[in-house]
Amino acid sequence: MPLTSNAKARLSAAQLRRAQQERWLKVRRAEQQYMRALAAVARQVGTLVKGFTGSGELSLDQARRLNAMLMEYGTTIKPWAIAVTKRMHLEVLQRDGRAWEQAAQEMGRTLRRQIASAPVESVLTARLGDQVSLITSIPIEAAERVHQLTVRNLITSGRGKEIEQMVMASGHVALSRAKTIARTETARTASLLTQVRAEYVGSPGYIWRTSRDTDVRPLHKRLEGEFIEWSRPPISGSNGERAHAGQIYNCRCYQEVILPGVL
Repeated sequence: MPLTSNAKARLSAAQLRRAQQERWLKVRRAEQQYMRALAAVARQVGTLVKGFTGSGELSLDQARRLNAMLMEYGTTIKPWAIAVTKRMHLEVLQRDGRAWEQAAQEMGRTLRRQIASAPVESVLTARLGDQVSLITSIPIEAAERVHQLTVRNLITSGRGKEIEQMVMASGHVALSRAKTIARTETARTASLLTQVRAEYVGSPGYIWRTSRDTDVRPLHKRLEGEFIEWSRPPISGSNGERAHAGQIYNCRCYQEVILPGVL
């Protein structure tokens, strides 16, 4: 028996939901390569720090030289940071595009063409500068940390050995920062691409979906299953920030897009 139009719509909606979940999982895999690249920056920060703190107490002159080297490193890696970020953008764009094509099989030719022609380049261009700045900030923030610790030591007349130990921890701080940047920015890029494509074809909003595990923050658990309008991002940050699923720091949630004519 041929499917009725309502049955076809329900079938298409179910296929779309599965495809969108798979799309998000595929996009998240692009995070791994980006994270490895940023972790390499953090490890280099750790190497520079260790070179100055590996033997004896850290002198004021050594702290100044370390600060200068870290600042210089942050400037030097900018062209590399641009290349790495563009590669992440391409990876996310390709994975996202293939998944949307799969999701669009039951939507009709016109809607597929609209999705394919959405102005996603503007999103990538807008994010590039901020993401490059975040990468170069890893060694620069480490340099600022060294400076602050050195000043604190001078003000309090602390012992050089104590400040050395705190400075040595800068490599671990940088690595944690690199992982947060990679996780957040990959997810944010993918989420923004979804939003642009969805709004371009007339989507009114999406269903907020979490990873449904024990690591989901309570605020996001409360948003699970809620319909969110694109024009009204919910409060999703611990300090009252408003952002869509996947667009706030360390967010692993995704958007189950509601497309016109599908539901």
